[in-house]
Amino acid sequence: MRIIQIVTLVFAYMLMSCGAKEKEELTEPLPNILFIFADDLGYGDLGVYNPNSKTLSPNLDQLAMEGIRFSEAYCPVSVCSPSRYALMTGEYPWRSWKKSGVMANYEPSMIEEGMLTLPQMLQNAGYHTAGFGKWHLGTTFPTNDGEPPVGYGKFQDDQNGANIDFTKPLSDGPLDRGFQHWLGFSCASECWIFEDKQVVGALIHDLYTIEAATGIENLNKIPLQGFLPYITKESINYLQEFKKSGSEEPFFLYYSPYVPHIPLAVDQEFIGKTDAGLYGDYVFELDYYVGQILKELDLLGLRENTLIIFASDNGSQFIATSPEDDKEQVTNSPKDVKKEIIPDSHRPNFPFRGTKWSVYEGGVRTPLIASWAGKIPKGQVSNELIGLNDILPTLAALVGETLSEDSAIDGHNLLSAFYGSKVTSGNRESIVVRGSGNAYGLREGKWKVLGKYPFVSPVELYNLEKDPGETNDLAMENPEIAEKLLNQLNDHLNSAIIADN
Repeated sequence: MRIIQIVTLVFAYMLMSCGAKEKEELTEPLPNILFIFADDLGYGDLGVYNPNSKTLSPNLDQLAMEGIRFSEAYCPVSVCSPSRYALMTGEYPWRSWKKSGVMANYEPSMIEEGMLTLPQMLQNAGYHTAGFGKWHLGTTFPTNDGEPPVGYGKFQDDQNGANIDFTKPLSDGPLDRGFQHWLGFSCASECWIFEDKQVVGALIHDLYTIEAATGIENLNKIPLQGFLPYITKESINYLQEFKKSGSEEPFFLYYSPYVPHIPLAVDQEFIGKTDAGLYGDYVFELDYYVGQILKELDLLGLRENTLIIFASDNGSQFIATSPEDDKEQVTNSPKDVKKEIIPDSHRPNFPFRGTKWSVYEGGVRTPLIASWAGKIPKGQVSNELIGLNDILPTLAALVGETLSEDSAIDGHNLLSAFYGSKVTSGNRESIVVRGSGNAYGLREGKWKVLGKYPFVSPVELYNLEKDPGETNDLAMENPEIAEKLLNQLNDHLNSAIIADN
Protein backbone atom coordinates (compact mmCIF):
# COMPACT_ATOMS: atom_id res chain seq x y z
CA MET A 1 0.00 0.00 0.00
CA ARG A 2 1.39 3.36 -0.91
CA ILE A 3 2.34 5.83 1.81
CA ILE A 4 -0.71 7.90 2.66
CA GLN A 5 -0.22 11.60 3.22
CA ILE A 6 -2.42 11.54 6.27
CA VAL A 7 -1.88 14.99 7.69
CA THR A 8 -2.46 16.71 4.36
CA LEU A 9 -5.57 14.71 3.59
CA VAL A 10 -7.10 15.24 7.00
CA PHE A 11 -6.58 19.01 6.78
CA ALA A 12 -8.05 19.13 3.28
CA TYR A 13 -11.10 17.12 4.15
CA MET A 14 -11.76 19.07 7.34
CA LEU A 15 -12.54 21.98 5.05
CA MET A 16 -15.27 19.97 3.34
CA SER A 17 -18.79 19.64 4.62
CA CYS A 18 -21.69 17.29 3.99
CA GLY A 19 -25.12 18.39 5.16
CA ALA A 20 -26.04 20.99 7.75
CA LYS A 21 -24.36 20.47 11.09
CA GLU A 22 -23.09 22.33 14.08
CA LYS A 23 -19.67 21.59 15.53
CA GLU A 24 -19.58 21.06 19.30
CA GLU A 25 -16.51 21.85 21.38
CA LEU A 26 -15.01 18.85 23.17
CA THR A 27 -12.74 19.03 26.20
CA GLU A 28 -10.85 15.77 25.55
CA PRO A 29 -8.94 14.52 22.50
CA LEU A 30 -11.02 12.52 20.04
CA PRO A 31 -10.42 8.77 20.20
CA ASN A 32 -9.26 6.71 17.27
CA ILE A 33 -12.05 4.40 16.11
CA LEU A 34 -11.60 0.84 14.85
CA PHE A 35 -14.77 -0.77 13.51
CA ILE A 36 -14.48 -4.52 12.86
CA PHE A 37 -17.32 -5.88 10.73
CA ALA A 38 -17.57 -9.66 10.37
CA ASP A 39 -19.50 -11.21 7.50
CA ASP A 40 -22.20 -13.82 8.33
CA LEU A 41 -20.99 -14.44 11.88
CA GLY A 42 -23.68 -15.81 14.18
CA TYR A 43 -24.69 -14.64 17.66
CA GLY A 44 -23.62 -17.98 19.09
CA ASP A 45 -20.22 -18.20 17.40
CA LEU A 46 -18.29 -16.34 20.10
CA GLY A 47 -17.62 -18.03 23.40
CA VAL A 48 -18.56 -14.93 25.34
CA TYR A 49 -22.08 -15.13 23.86
CA ASN A 50 -22.41 -18.90 23.83
CA PRO A 51 -20.73 -21.03 26.54
CA ASN A 52 -21.41 -24.07 24.34
CA SER A 53 -19.68 -22.62 21.27
CA LYS A 54 -17.26 -25.03 19.65
CA THR A 55 -15.37 -22.37 17.75
CA LEU A 56 -12.35 -20.64 19.24
CA SER A 57 -12.52 -16.86 19.73
CA PRO A 58 -10.03 -15.90 22.48
CA ASN A 59 -9.28 -12.42 21.16
CA LEU A 60 -12.89 -11.36 20.68
CA ASP A 61 -13.89 -12.92 23.98
CA GLN A 62 -11.11 -10.93 25.65
CA LEU A 63 -12.26 -7.78 23.87
CA ALA A 64 -15.71 -8.28 25.39
CA MET A 65 -14.23 -8.79 28.83
CA GLU A 66 -12.30 -5.54 28.44
CA GLY A 67 -15.45 -3.65 27.46
CA ILE A 68 -19.17 -4.08 27.02
CA ARG A 69 -21.19 -6.50 24.96
CA PHE A 70 -24.76 -5.96 23.84
CA SER A 71 -27.24 -8.81 24.11
CA GLU A 72 -30.05 -7.08 22.20
CA ALA A 73 -28.23 -5.86 19.08
CA TYR A 74 -29.79 -6.13 15.62
CA CYS A 75 -28.94 -5.79 11.97
CA PRO A 76 -31.97 -4.37 10.13
CA VAL A 77 -31.86 -7.04 7.41
CA SER A 78 -30.45 -10.55 7.55
CA VAL A 79 -28.30 -10.13 4.42
CA CYS A 80 -25.18 -8.04 3.92
CA SER A 81 -25.72 -5.03 1.62
CA PRO A 82 -28.83 -3.72 3.41
CA SER A 83 -27.20 -4.02 6.83
CA ARG A 84 -24.06 -2.28 5.59
CA TYR A 85 -26.25 0.48 4.21
CA ALA A 86 -27.86 0.91 7.64
CA LEU A 87 -24.46 1.08 9.31
CA MET A 88 -23.13 3.63 6.84
CA THR A 89 -26.20 5.89 6.70
CA GLY A 90 -28.27 5.43 9.87
CA GLU A 91 -31.28 4.64 7.68
CA TYR A 92 -33.31 1.52 7.07
CA PRO A 93 -32.22 0.20 3.66
CA TRP A 94 -35.72 0.03 2.19
CA ARG A 95 -35.54 3.82 1.94
CA SER A 96 -32.84 3.40 -0.74
CA TRP A 97 -33.35 2.60 -4.42
CA LYS A 98 -32.41 -1.02 -3.67
CA LYS A 99 -35.65 -2.02 -2.01
CA SER A 100 -34.67 -5.63 -1.33
CA GLY A 101 -31.84 -8.11 -1.68
CA VAL A 102 -28.09 -7.57 -1.96
CA MET A 103 -26.12 -5.61 -4.51
CA ALA A 104 -25.45 -7.57 -7.70
CA ASN A 105 -22.34 -7.15 -9.84
CA TYR A 106 -21.49 -3.61 -10.98
CA GLU A 107 -24.69 -1.97 -9.74
CA PRO A 108 -24.39 1.74 -8.87
CA SER A 109 -24.08 2.96 -5.30
CA MET A 110 -26.88 2.05 -2.95
CA ILE A 111 -26.08 5.29 -1.09
CA GLU A 112 -27.44 8.44 -2.70
CA GLU A 113 -24.86 11.02 -3.71
CA GLY A 114 -24.46 13.74 -1.08
CA MET A 115 -25.96 11.62 1.68
CA LEU A 116 -24.14 11.82 5.00
CA THR A 117 -22.33 8.57 5.75
CA LEU A 118 -20.50 7.29 8.80
CA PRO A 119 -17.01 7.90 7.35
CA GLN A 120 -18.06 11.31 5.96
CA MET A 121 -19.39 12.37 9.36
CA LEU A 122 -16.12 11.33 11.00
CA GLN A 123 -14.15 13.03 8.26
CA ASN A 124 -16.08 16.22 9.00
CA ALA A 125 -15.04 15.83 12.64
CA GLY A 126 -11.37 15.73 11.66
CA TYR A 127 -10.77 12.00 11.25
CA HIS A 128 -8.74 10.31 8.57
CA THR A 129 -10.99 7.55 7.21
CA ALA A 130 -9.70 4.29 5.78
CA GLY A 131 -11.42 1.04 4.87
CA PHE A 132 -10.13 -2.45 4.12
CA GLY A 133 -12.08 -5.46 2.89
CA LYS A 134 -15.65 -5.69 1.69
CA TRP A 135 -17.77 -2.71 0.60
CA HIS A 136 -20.77 -4.28 -1.22
CA LEU A 137 -22.67 -1.02 -1.56
CA GLY A 138 -22.05 -0.45 -5.24
CA THR A 139 -19.24 0.97 -7.37
CA THR A 140 -19.20 2.09 -11.01
CA PHE A 141 -16.54 0.52 -13.27
CA PRO A 142 -15.51 2.27 -16.51
CA THR A 143 -15.78 0.30 -19.74
CA ASN A 144 -14.10 0.56 -23.14
CA ASP A 145 -17.36 0.49 -25.09
CA GLY A 146 -19.57 2.75 -23.00
CA GLU A 147 -21.84 -0.17 -22.10
CA PRO A 148 -22.36 -1.56 -18.58
CA PRO A 149 -19.71 -4.09 -17.53
CA VAL A 150 -20.37 -7.61 -18.78
CA GLY A 151 -22.11 -9.39 -15.93
CA TYR A 152 -23.98 -6.29 -14.76
CA GLY A 153 -26.88 -7.20 -12.43
CA LYS A 154 -25.75 -10.82 -12.14
CA PHE A 155 -23.70 -12.78 -9.63
CA GLN A 156 -21.98 -14.97 -12.19
CA ASP A 157 -21.07 -14.59 -15.84
CA ASP A 158 -18.52 -16.53 -17.90
CA GLN A 159 -17.55 -13.27 -19.60
CA ASN A 160 -17.34 -11.31 -16.36
CA GLY A 161 -15.75 -7.89 -16.83
CA ALA A 162 -14.78 -8.47 -20.46
CA ASN A 163 -15.28 -4.80 -21.38
CA ILE A 164 -13.88 -3.11 -18.24
CA ASP A 165 -11.23 -0.47 -18.88
CA PHE A 166 -8.68 -0.96 -16.10
CA THR A 167 -6.71 2.15 -17.10
CA LYS A 168 -9.48 4.47 -15.89
CA PRO A 169 -10.53 5.26 -12.32
CA LEU A 170 -13.63 3.88 -10.64
CA SER A 171 -16.41 6.16 -9.43
CA ASP A 172 -19.39 6.04 -7.11
CA GLY A 173 -17.45 3.88 -4.63
CA PRO A 174 -16.05 4.17 -1.09
CA LEU A 175 -13.98 7.29 -1.85
CA ASP A 176 -17.14 9.00 -3.11
CA ARG A 177 -18.97 8.11 0.10
CA GLY A 178 -16.63 9.36 2.80
CA PHE A 179 -13.51 7.24 2.80
CA GLN A 180 -10.17 8.87 2.09
CA HIS A 181 -8.46 5.54 1.51
CA TRP A 182 -9.85 2.17 0.48
CA LEU A 183 -8.39 -1.23 -0.30
CA GLY A 184 -10.66 -4.17 -0.99
CA PHE A 185 -13.53 -5.21 -3.24
CA SER A 186 -17.06 -4.02 -3.74
CA CYS A 187 -18.71 -7.36 -4.53
CA ALA A 188 -16.83 -10.65 -4.20
CA SER A 189 -18.45 -12.06 -7.33
CA GLU A 190 -17.03 -9.15 -9.36
CA CYS A 191 -13.59 -10.31 -8.15
CA TRP A 192 -11.85 -6.94 -8.59
CA ILE A 193 -9.74 -5.54 -5.76
CA PHE A 194 -9.21 -1.80 -5.92
CA GLU A 195 -7.09 0.68 -4.02
CA ASP A 196 -8.80 4.05 -3.78
CA LYS A 197 -10.18 4.36 -7.35
CA GLN A 198 -7.89 2.02 -9.27
CA VAL A 199 -8.19 -1.74 -9.75
CA VAL A 200 -4.97 -3.30 -8.45
CA GLY A 201 -5.84 -6.96 -8.05
CA ALA A 202 -8.37 -9.76 -8.37
CA LEU A 203 -9.79 -12.48 -6.17
CA ILE A 204 -9.15 -15.96 -7.51
CA HIS A 205 -11.59 -18.67 -6.51
CA ASP A 206 -13.68 -21.44 -8.00
CA LEU A 207 -17.06 -19.72 -8.09
CA TYR A 208 -16.24 -16.77 -10.34
CA THR A 209 -13.96 -15.98 -13.27
CA ILE A 210 -11.85 -13.11 -14.60
CA GLU A 211 -10.53 -14.95 -17.67
CA ALA A 212 -12.52 -12.91 -20.21
CA ALA A 213 -11.15 -9.56 -18.98
CA THR A 214 -8.27 -7.92 -20.85
CA GLY A 215 -5.38 -5.86 -19.49
CA ILE A 216 -5.12 -7.75 -16.21
CA GLU A 217 -1.62 -9.16 -16.65
CA ASN A 218 -0.11 -6.95 -13.96
CA LEU A 219 -2.90 -7.24 -11.43
CA ASN A 220 -2.16 -8.87 -8.08
CA LYS A 221 -3.98 -12.23 -8.16
CA ILE A 222 -5.01 -13.19 -4.61
CA PRO A 223 -6.52 -16.61 -3.80
CA LEU A 224 -9.62 -16.25 -1.66
CA GLN A 225 -7.91 -17.90 1.32
CA GLY A 226 -5.22 -15.24 1.06
CA PHE A 227 -7.57 -12.24 1.19
CA LEU A 228 -7.97 -12.16 4.99
CA PRO A 229 -4.22 -12.09 5.72
CA TYR A 230 -3.78 -9.61 2.84
CA ILE A 231 -6.19 -6.97 4.16
CA THR A 232 -4.98 -7.56 7.71
CA LYS A 233 -1.40 -6.88 6.69
CA GLU A 234 -2.47 -3.74 4.83
CA SER A 235 -4.55 -2.58 7.81
CA ILE A 236 -1.51 -3.01 10.04
CA ASN A 237 0.60 -1.11 7.49
CA TYR A 238 -1.93 1.70 7.67
CA LEU A 239 -1.64 1.84 11.46
CA GLN A 240 2.15 1.87 11.26
CA GLU A 241 2.14 4.65 8.66
CA PHE A 242 -0.35 6.63 10.69
CA LYS A 243 1.83 6.38 13.78
CA LYS A 244 4.93 7.22 11.77
CA SER A 245 3.32 10.35 10.34
CA GLY A 246 3.09 11.90 13.78
CA SER A 247 -0.41 13.11 13.03
CA GLU A 248 -2.32 14.46 16.00
CA GLU A 249 -5.60 13.81 14.22
CA PRO A 250 -7.50 10.57 14.96
CA PHE A 251 -8.20 7.75 12.50
CA PHE A 252 -11.29 5.77 11.62
CA LEU A 253 -10.28 2.30 10.46
CA TYR A 254 -13.04 0.16 8.97
CA TYR A 255 -11.83 -3.45 8.91
CA SER A 256 -14.37 -5.54 7.01
CA PRO A 257 -13.20 -9.12 6.33
CA TYR A 258 -15.14 -11.48 4.07
CA VAL A 259 -15.28 -14.04 6.89
CA PRO A 260 -16.87 -16.44 7.75
CA HIS A 261 -18.93 -15.98 4.57
CA ILE A 262 -18.98 -18.94 2.18
CA PRO A 263 -17.06 -20.38 0.43
CA LEU A 264 -15.20 -21.45 3.55
CA ALA A 265 -11.72 -20.51 2.32
CA VAL A 266 -9.86 -21.55 5.46
CA ASP A 267 -6.09 -21.31 5.36
CA GLN A 268 -4.36 -24.67 5.81
CA GLU A 269 -2.82 -23.49 9.08
CA PHE A 270 -6.25 -23.28 10.72
CA ILE A 271 -7.98 -26.38 9.33
CA GLY A 272 -9.00 -28.82 12.04
CA LYS A 273 -8.27 -26.44 14.91
CA THR A 274 -11.83 -26.42 16.27
CA ASP A 275 -14.66 -28.87 16.94
CA ALA A 276 -17.03 -26.91 14.71
CA GLY A 277 -15.80 -28.04 11.30
CA LEU A 278 -14.41 -25.78 8.59
CA TYR A 279 -16.86 -23.08 9.57
CA GLY A 280 -15.57 -23.04 13.13
CA ASP A 281 -11.99 -23.04 11.84
CA TYR A 282 -12.84 -19.97 9.74
CA VAL A 283 -14.23 -18.16 12.78
CA PHE A 284 -11.02 -19.03 14.63
CA GLU A 285 -8.95 -17.69 11.74
CA LEU A 286 -10.95 -14.44 11.81
CA ASP A 287 -10.37 -14.15 15.54
CA TYR A 288 -6.63 -14.72 15.06
CA TYR A 289 -6.30 -11.88 12.55
CA VAL A 290 -8.44 -9.57 14.66
CA GLY A 291 -5.94 -10.36 17.40
CA GLN A 292 -3.08 -9.31 15.12
CA ILE A 293 -4.62 -5.87 14.64
CA LEU A 294 -5.29 -5.47 18.37
CA LYS A 295 -1.72 -6.51 19.11
CA GLU A 296 -0.42 -3.89 16.67
CA LEU A 297 -2.48 -1.21 18.38
CA ASP A 298 -0.76 -2.19 21.63
CA LEU A 299 2.72 -2.19 20.08
CA LEU A 300 2.19 1.25 18.58
CA GLY A 301 0.81 2.68 21.81
CA LEU A 302 -2.54 3.43 20.13
CA ARG A 303 -4.78 1.06 22.05
CA GLU A 304 -5.41 3.28 25.07
CA ASN A 305 -7.16 5.97 23.08
CA THR A 306 -8.90 3.75 20.52
CA LEU A 307 -12.57 2.90 20.64
CA ILE A 308 -12.97 -0.61 19.22
CA ILE A 309 -16.36 -1.81 18.01
CA PHE A 310 -17.03 -5.32 16.73
CA ALA A 311 -20.23 -6.44 14.99
CA SER A 312 -21.57 -8.81 12.34
CA ASP A 313 -23.69 -7.82 9.35
CA ASN A 314 -26.20 -10.64 9.91
CA GLY A 315 -26.50 -14.14 11.33
CA SER A 316 -24.79 -17.25 10.06
CA GLN A 317 -26.33 -19.19 7.20
CA PHE A 318 -25.53 -22.44 8.98
CA ILE A 319 -27.89 -24.24 11.32
CA ALA A 320 -25.19 -26.55 12.60
CA THR A 321 -21.56 -27.41 11.84
CA SER A 322 -19.24 -30.20 12.88
CA PRO A 323 -15.99 -31.84 11.66
CA GLU A 324 -17.95 -34.91 10.56
CA ASP A 325 -20.12 -32.82 8.27
CA ASP A 326 -17.58 -30.61 6.54
CA LYS A 327 -18.49 -31.72 3.04
CA GLU A 328 -22.09 -30.60 3.52
CA GLN A 329 -22.58 -28.19 6.38
CA VAL A 330 -26.22 -27.93 7.49
CA THR A 331 -27.53 -24.65 6.08
CA ASN A 332 -31.06 -23.27 6.01
CA SER A 333 -31.95 -24.75 2.62
CA PRO A 334 -35.05 -27.00 2.57
CA LYS A 335 -32.88 -29.98 1.69
CA ASP A 336 -30.54 -29.43 4.60
CA VAL A 337 -33.30 -28.72 7.10
CA LYS A 338 -34.48 -32.28 6.57
CA LYS A 339 -30.97 -33.59 7.11
CA GLU A 340 -30.17 -35.11 10.47
CA ILE A 341 -28.06 -32.76 12.55
CA ILE A 342 -25.12 -34.50 14.15
CA PRO A 343 -25.53 -34.57 17.94
CA ASP A 344 -23.35 -32.14 19.87
CA SER A 345 -22.62 -30.09 16.75
CA HIS A 346 -21.97 -26.35 16.87
CA ARG A 347 -24.99 -24.02 16.55
CA PRO A 348 -23.75 -20.69 15.11
CA ASN A 349 -26.94 -18.76 15.92
CA PHE A 350 -27.53 -20.29 19.36
CA PRO A 351 -29.92 -19.91 21.14
CA PHE A 352 -32.09 -18.51 18.38
CA ARG A 353 -34.27 -19.85 15.60
CA GLY A 354 -33.45 -19.07 11.99
CA THR A 355 -30.37 -18.16 10.00
CA LYS A 356 -29.16 -15.61 7.49
CA TRP A 357 -32.04 -14.64 5.15
CA SER A 358 -34.52 -15.21 8.00
CA VAL A 359 -36.52 -12.61 9.93
CA TYR A 360 -36.26 -14.80 13.01
CA GLU A 361 -33.73 -13.86 15.68
CA GLY A 362 -31.01 -16.13 14.29
CA GLY A 363 -30.92 -14.00 11.16
CA VAL A 364 -31.13 -10.52 12.67
CA ARG A 365 -29.73 -10.71 16.23
CA THR A 366 -25.98 -10.19 16.12
CA PRO A 367 -23.04 -9.80 18.48
CA LEU A 368 -21.96 -6.24 19.25
CA ILE A 369 -18.92 -5.47 21.41
CA ALA A 370 -17.34 -2.13 22.34
CA SER A 371 -14.07 -1.54 24.18
CA TRP A 372 -12.22 1.66 25.11
CA ALA A 373 -9.67 1.53 27.90
CA GLY A 374 -10.57 3.69 30.87
CA LYS A 375 -13.82 4.91 29.27
CA ILE A 376 -16.04 1.87 28.78
CA PRO A 377 -16.50 -0.29 31.89
CA LYS A 378 -15.00 -3.77 31.76
CA GLY A 379 -16.99 -6.96 31.51
CA GLN A 380 -20.45 -5.41 31.36
CA VAL A 381 -23.47 -6.67 29.45
CA SER A 382 -26.06 -4.22 28.12
CA ASN A 383 -29.61 -5.23 27.32
CA GLU A 384 -30.37 -1.92 25.60
CA LEU A 385 -32.11 -2.37 22.26
CA ILE A 386 -29.71 -1.22 19.55
CA GLY A 387 -29.37 -1.54 15.77
CA LEU A 388 -26.54 -0.99 13.32
CA ASN A 389 -28.40 2.14 12.17
CA ASP A 390 -27.67 3.64 15.62
CA ILE A 391 -23.88 3.59 15.17
CA LEU A 392 -23.68 6.78 13.09
CA PRO A 393 -25.66 9.04 15.48
CA THR A 394 -23.98 7.46 18.50
CA LEU A 395 -20.50 8.17 17.17
CA ALA A 396 -21.60 11.62 16.04
CA ALA A 397 -22.45 12.39 19.66
CA LEU A 398 -19.09 11.00 20.74
CA VAL A 399 -17.08 13.23 18.38
CA GLY A 400 -19.21 16.35 18.78
CA GLU A 401 -21.00 16.40 15.43
CA THR A 402 -24.61 17.61 15.38
CA LEU A 403 -26.59 15.90 12.65
CA SER A 404 -29.12 17.60 10.42
CA GLU A 405 -32.73 16.46 10.66
CA ASP A 406 -32.51 14.60 7.38
CA SER A 407 -29.41 12.58 8.39
CA ALA A 408 -29.50 9.14 10.06
CA ILE A 409 -33.27 9.42 10.30
CA ASP A 410 -33.70 5.85 11.56
CA GLY A 411 -30.88 6.01 14.10
CA HIS A 412 -30.68 6.88 17.80
CA ASN A 413 -27.88 8.33 19.89
CA LEU A 414 -27.21 5.51 22.36
CA LEU A 415 -23.82 6.72 23.55
CA SER A 416 -24.69 6.36 27.22
CA ALA A 417 -25.32 2.64 26.66
CA PHE A 418 -21.73 2.25 25.46
CA TYR A 419 -20.61 3.69 28.78
CA GLY A 420 -22.70 1.07 30.59
CA SER A 421 -25.54 3.41 31.58
CA LYS A 422 -29.25 3.14 31.04
CA VAL A 423 -30.46 5.23 28.11
CA THR A 424 -33.08 7.54 29.59
CA SER A 425 -33.52 10.08 26.80
CA GLY A 426 -33.98 9.27 23.13
CA ASN A 427 -33.71 5.54 23.72
CA ARG A 428 -34.75 3.04 21.10
CA GLU A 429 -38.18 1.63 21.99
CA SER A 430 -38.56 -0.57 18.93
CA ILE A 431 -36.70 -1.77 15.86
CA VAL A 432 -37.84 -3.00 12.45
CA VAL A 433 -36.12 -6.06 10.96
CA ARG A 434 -36.37 -7.85 7.65
CA GLY A 435 -35.54 -11.25 6.18
CA SER A 436 -35.71 -12.34 2.56
CA GLY A 437 -38.39 -10.98 0.28
CA ASN A 438 -41.14 -9.16 2.14
CA ALA A 439 -40.73 -10.85 5.53
CA TYR A 440 -40.66 -8.08 8.15
CA GLY A 441 -40.74 -7.96 11.91
CA LEU A 442 -40.99 -5.38 14.66
CA ARG A 443 -39.45 -5.79 18.11
CA GLU A 444 -40.80 -3.68 20.98
CA GLY A 445 -39.92 -4.56 24.54
CA LYS A 446 -40.35 -8.28 25.04
CA TRP A 447 -42.68 -8.66 22.05
CA LYS A 448 -41.93 -9.31 18.40
CA VAL A 449 -44.45 -9.49 15.59
CA LEU A 450 -43.59 -10.75 12.11
CA GLY A 451 -45.25 -11.44 8.81
CA LYS A 452 -45.13 -10.64 5.10
CA TYR A 453 -45.83 -7.16 3.78
CA PRO A 454 -48.53 -6.21 2.85
CA PHE A 455 -49.69 -7.95 6.00
CA VAL A 456 -52.62 -10.33 6.09
CA SER A 457 -53.48 -12.86 8.75
CA PRO A 458 -52.02 -14.90 10.15
CA VAL A 459 -48.99 -13.09 11.55
CA GLU A 460 -46.70 -14.44 14.25
CA LEU A 461 -46.15 -13.02 17.73
CA TYR A 462 -43.46 -14.06 20.20
CA ASN A 463 -42.55 -13.18 23.76
CA LEU A 464 -38.77 -13.03 23.46
CA GLU A 465 -38.31 -12.66 27.21
CA LYS A 466 -39.81 -16.09 27.86
CA ASP A 467 -39.25 -17.62 24.42
CA PRO A 468 -36.06 -16.31 22.76
CA GLY A 469 -36.11 -19.30 20.42
CA GLU A 470 -39.45 -18.19 18.94
CA THR A 471 -41.10 -21.58 19.35
CA ASN A 472 -44.48 -20.52 20.76
CA ASP A 473 -46.60 -18.30 18.51
CA LEU A 474 -48.87 -16.19 20.73
CA ALA A 475 -50.69 -14.20 18.05
CA MET A 476 -54.01 -16.00 18.58
CA GLU A 477 -53.79 -15.58 22.37
CA ASN A 478 -52.84 -11.90 22.24
CA PRO A 479 -54.55 -10.41 19.18
CA GLU A 480 -54.56 -6.87 20.60
CA ILE A 481 -50.77 -6.87 21.07
CA ALA A 482 -50.23 -8.36 17.61
CA GLU A 483 -52.53 -5.75 16.06
CA LYS A 484 -50.86 -2.85 17.90
CA LEU A 485 -47.35 -3.86 16.80
CA LEU A 486 -48.50 -4.66 13.29
CA ASN A 487 -50.07 -1.21 12.97
CA GLN A 488 -46.77 0.37 14.02
CA LEU A 489 -44.90 -1.73 11.50
CA ASN A 490 -47.42 -0.90 8.76
CA ASP A 491 -47.22 2.81 9.51
CA HIS A 492 -43.44 2.76 9.25
CA LEU A 493 -43.29 0.77 6.03
CA ASN A 494 -46.03 2.83 4.38
CA SER A 495 -44.27 6.06 5.29
CA ALA A 496 -40.98 4.70 4.00
CA ILE A 497 -42.64 4.12 0.57
CA ILE A 498 -42.06 0.42 0.22
CA ALA A 499 -42.32 -0.73 -3.40
CA ASP A 500 -43.89 -4.05 -4.28
CA ASN A 501 -41.20 -6.71 -4.58
